[in-house]
Amino acid sequence: MNQSVLIQAIIYLASGVLFVPIAKRLGLGSVLGYLLAGVAIGPAVLGLVGDEGQDIMHFAEFGVIIMLFLVGLELEPERLWKLRVPVLGLGGLQVLLTALLTGGLALVAGLPWQPALALGMILSMSSTAIVLQTLNEKGLMQTAAGQNTFAVLLFQDIAVIPILAIMPLLATYPVAESTDHHAHFSLTDGLPGWLRPFVVVGAVLGLVLIGRYVMGTVFRIIARTGLREVFIATALLMVASIAVLMEMVGLSPALGAFVAGVVLANSEYKHELESDIDPFKGLLLGLFFISVGAAINFDLIRENPLLVIGLVVGIMAVKGLVLGLLGKVFGLQTDQNLLFALGLCQVGEFAFVLFSFASQNGILAQEVVDLMTAVVAISMGVTPLVFLANEKLLLPRLGTKEKASKEQDHIEEHNAVIVAGFGRYGNIVGRFLRANNIGATVLDFDSDRVDTLRKLGMKVYYGDASRYDLLKSAGADKARLMIIALDSPEKVLELVETAKKHFPNLKLLVRAADREDAYELLDAGITHVYRETLDSSLRMGVDAMTLLGFRAYQSQRAARLFRKHDEQNMAELAAVRHDRKQYFSSARQRIRDLEELLSSDTNDRWLKDVEDGWDPESLRNEVRQMKP
Repeated sequence: MNQSVLIQAIIYLASGVLFVPIAKRLGLGSVLGYLLAGVAIGPAVLGLVGDEGQDIMHFAEFGVIIMLFLVGLELEPERLWKLRVPVLGLGGLQVLLTALLTGGLALVAGLPWQPALALGMILSMSSTAIVLQTLNEKGLMQTAAGQNTFAVLLFQDIAVIPILAIMPLLATYPVAESTDHHAHFSLTDGLPGWLRPFVVVGAVLGLVLIGRYVMGTVFRIIARTGLREVFIATALLMVASIAVLMEMVGLSPALGAFVAGVVLANSEYKHELESDIDPFKGLLLGLFFISVGAAINFDLIRENPLLVIGLVVGIMAVKGLVLGLLGKVFGLQTDQNLLFALGLCQVGEFAFVLFSFASQNGILAQEVVDLMTAVVAISMGVTPLVFLANEKLLLPRLGTKEKASKEQDHIEEHNAVIVAGFGRYGNIVGRFLRANNIGATVLDFDSDRVDTLRKLGMKVYYGDASRYDLLKSAGADKARLMIIALDSPEKVLELVETAKKHFPNLKLLVRAADREDAYELLDAGITHVYRETLDSSLRMGVDAMTLLGFRAYQSQRAARLFRKHDEQNMAELAAVRHDRKQYFSSARQRIRDLEELLSSDTNDRWLKDVEDGWDPESLRNEVRQMKP
């Protein structure tokens, strides 16, 4: 038996280790990687796992409980209040309308109203993992579409709790009896019907009171031991105990975990709990999704390909239509609304959890669960393609028409400097120029940010700076400099290409997020590249050396030498970076050269004399010694 368990563990872990990095590399996300791993080891392909996958799925569902505990930890009252309108308004309407519409279509298709409603609620969920990862990779999280997408996903995470509470009331199919009597022990068995609600409410209130007034003291005592493994064990014990207590009173374990997370959201140990528990959540959820992939019924897909494809297209179209209408009502521009609607039109990973729950509790028939599991997996798989189609096909035709007229109407000035992007980086550059009476025409693509900056009295124009007509109307043909400080590296390169092609008179000063971005810009022929963290990092290094007792001149000179050497190396390494072996060999040699250069510079006797005369601290010490 032990050997069998170990072999299963090797199969599941090896499949995850193999497929997830490949999926991430292809831009498909980790969830799809786990699903593909399950498909590969399942009966449809290699047949390495069979019915035992269901047992592993039940074990891995504890990862869902942990995930909802962590979701609860994130829901601080202040954060919820800031997002109240998009979360409750946009998110609430999306879940409600999508559930009613898809549930109504299921009812028309012949399902009884109880499973139709359950199916509608499940299909209203979208994929948090895929959508947020894609938006972050494309630098779109701070846009209006990104913020509203986050709000909707947040509401969906919260909505899972009432959905899990409602779904047992919709049971219509018989539930198989379990031989495990201990697993179904209940505190409400044998009690009068009128007393059971009081037991349930009492358990939830007890959970809240213990979380608020007891668990902080417990964690404080455990933390004083200095043993991290005991702290982790305490956190897992708490979550598992809550899950068991909720089962014993007839509630969802996930509901109890979520409530406990909300109660501890303002705890001093919140961040430590998150960092300690998160790896267990990731591993168990990974096992859960592998089990889901292994359980996909490919025979059913082969037998009904048109039905499966029709359901995928139909569900995504219905969700996209609802989201698009709501986005329009809530004031999203055409380009932002397309991104918002198409980004959320798939069905999310939590549907697998809800399908499993629905199947085990007699809410949905097993054949419906099998069919919809395949539909959900396919809808998630095509999501990266939907993002790509929106970016390459729809936005150029539909998303720019409204913006072009708006941009042309608002550009009213021509200056020697154009600043493209007024976020955390461009904002500082722009304010510095303004403080020195240097006029600049500022362009930004985030409509919310533009509105906020205008309220602060700054003249900022909304628009996509990579568009030729916008740059032309902003006076790019007469300006001397353009400072490119956009958040998206892809947009930066697009703007560089447009500016070099149409406005060769402009000197381009370009922000790079990191070294890889800097390499791309150097390849594009940009000579003025500014890595956003280089100067602040070197300033911190100088301060660290000074506080450790080094002379100020020595610290400043070391920083200047480091910067000069690093920028020279960057230009040389950019040419060989595609040959990884040569790149790492050259990089190691240049690191050694830099260390030797700084070491020899520090030991130079002449420099020691110079720095003694230059250093303000040494001058202050001499003055103190001269005083009687």
